[in-house]
Amino acid sequence: MNPTAPLLIEIGCEDLPARYVMPLADALSAGVTGGLAKRGIALGAARTLATPRRIAVLVDGVAVQQPDQAIELVGPATTAALKDGQPTPAALGFAKKCGVDFSQIGEKNGKLHFARHEKGKPTAALLAEIFEETLESMDELVPKRMRWGSGEETFVRPVQWLLALLGPDVVPLRRFGLESGRVSYGHRFHAPAAITLAEPSAYVENLRKARVWAEVATRKAEIERQIKAEAAKIGGTARIDAGLLDEVTALVEWPVVISGRIEARFLELPPEVIVVTVETNQRYFTVFDAAGQLLPAFITIANIESKDPAQIVQGNERVVRPRLTDALFFWQQDLKLPFSNAAPYLEKLASATFQKDLGTVAHKAARIQTLSTFLLAEKLLEKGAIGAAELDGATRAAARAKFDLVTKMVYEFPELQGLMGGYYAAKAGESAAVAKAVAEHYLPTQAGTAIPSNAEGRIVALADKLDTLTGIFAIGQKPTASKDPYALRRSALGILRILIEGALPLDLRDILNGALQEQPAGKRDEATLKELLTFVQERHRAWRVGSTAFGAPISVEMFEAVAALGITQPLDFEARLRAIHNFWALPEAASLAAAHKRVRNVLKQAGDGGSDVDAAKFENDAESGLHAALNAVNAAPASDYAERLKQLAGLKAPVDAFFTGVMVMADDAAVRANRLALLRQLDRVCREVADISCLPG
Repeated sequence: MNPTAPLLIEIGCEDLPARYVMPLADALSAGVTGGLAKRGIALGAARTLATPRRIAVLVDGVAVQQPDQAIELVGPATTAALKDGQPTPAALGFAKKCGVDFSQIGEKNGKLHFARHEKGKPTAALLAEIFEETLESMDELVPKRMRWGSGEETFVRPVQWLLALLGPDVVPLRRFGLESGRVSYGHRFHAPAAITLAEPSAYVENLRKARVWAEVATRKAEIERQIKAEAAKIGGTARIDAGLLDEVTALVEWPVVISGRIEARFLELPPEVIVVTVETNQRYFTVFDAAGQLLPAFITIANIESKDPAQIVQGNERVVRPRLTDALFFWQQDLKLPFSNAAPYLEKLASATFQKDLGTVAHKAARIQTLSTFLLAEKLLEKGAIGAAELDGATRAAARAKFDLVTKMVYEFPELQGLMGGYYAAKAGESAAVAKAVAEHYLPTQAGTAIPSNAEGRIVALADKLDTLTGIFAIGQKPTASKDPYALRRSALGILRILIEGALPLDLRDILNGALQEQPAGKRDEATLKELLTFVQERHRAWRVGSTAFGAPISVEMFEAVAALGITQPLDFEARLRAIHNFWALPEAASLAAAHKRVRNVLKQAGDGGSDVDAAKFENDAESGLHAALNAVNAAPASDYAERLKQLAGLKAPVDAFFTGVMVMADDAAVRANRLALLRQLDRVCREVADISCLPG
């Protein structure tokens, strides 16, 4: 049995940028384990280990000897290998590749063939090659690399040491002007002395003793535990953003929690401003009380156990103070120009280009207001979906939605666009509904985020997304398979989600056309409208097919069954899709789908015929039975899709009886026409909610 030994490879560096720590560590692990596996070397579980100063892979149970290798090479076709009995250049090239004379090349399945067995090499002898391959793959992750000293080799940061052990033995690696050894290093301040490892399994424990927490997952869990405990001491709950937690985990080797105070004067700021300032710029965590109010405190993770923590706290407070001072200045300056005074904002928006062919942001804002009022709100008012107050609120919110783009705060913190507009609108005396609509009109920003919470916000959000989508399509810059610079796929999905989740009974074709006709440039014809409609419907398909929105996954056939009817109102489409999804769970569904396919085939072959059914021409009880059953289905409310499909399931028995006992294509022309008319009635019923023939069956 081939003996095994643990393998450890560590690259020690100057502090790596946080965003590269895990990608590089994962690439090191994947490269080493993949390289071993490719060479047929058995290996156990691999652990990826990383801190700001090191990336490492620790593999359990690596076979110390490669098994013997069966090498098999296939060359060109034998017809191209010989000419006039002599090997062609292609044949000689293949022989050279195999490292043998052409006389040793064989033939298999009409092609040149060569096979040999090679004795396996010691794993340690293969690791240098594997390491080189791995470093090449890692280089692709970092667009800009450093060169240091007098050497020509590059890496993300200067490499300080290499450690490579297979069991108790050093694996000889040479890179970055270094030779590998068995030495690692602990925490830069707490334990800077060299750590000599006897074998790999002692790595994690020895580093822990030297104040280095090398395991990423457990270090992350420990950081989260410390943050939550510190927040509880403060009397609140920490806001722990997943991305920030990952970044902080990649910034420290030995996490130590510290909290500081935010000066009370800064609490005048909207909490989101403090959060983005503290989290984005300083990598601190904010704290909220049980009522959701921001507390004047922050939590950070130090990389050292200080003998005087107060000094670190003061330093962190001193760093965050100027950031918040700037934010407070922006806030106070912006409030001097209230949203109630529209002219200065419109003037500034007129100097900002939205898109060179589609005009300025002021032009876009005007279109949004027009679409919000006349295309969307007034139609919804006519349908009874909103009231007059919502129409007025949507109009006011649309007029102010883009004002904050030219404020000092949003210029400094672009990620707060919309949100700051809501605060400024409220300060200008707008109603809570209007302020919320302004704040939320960019929603949903991505899959999973909420849609605007009120009707006014949904209307403005729809108008904004419709304007962008139709405008970019009109000027011929629709997305490609690899590029979507205006995030039109996200806009399309946002439109669908607002219409469906917001229960807005608007026709997609109608609102797309209305928005398209408002565009100042490009093609606004029927062809462009069809492209737009298809694009949004494809987003609907991609969103729904495979999802479990109604319980079990929605199939392609279910979606196609509704799409076959040409339904362009997403809210109605969704109701039909839910109904057909539930119908498919019934035991009669598959049989009815098969019967409907048969009906459509018969009608297609029969061509045109009578459409009225005459009960007096029935010759068979199965005909009258099916006719009566169809009339019963027709009695159900047309808008109650679930009930109509439930009754449709009851047609299984009479449909089966009809096809068993009735010859549709009777010799008597009148009888045949009457039976075809009965099938046409059945076809209409089977395509009222969705096209049942599209379902499997």
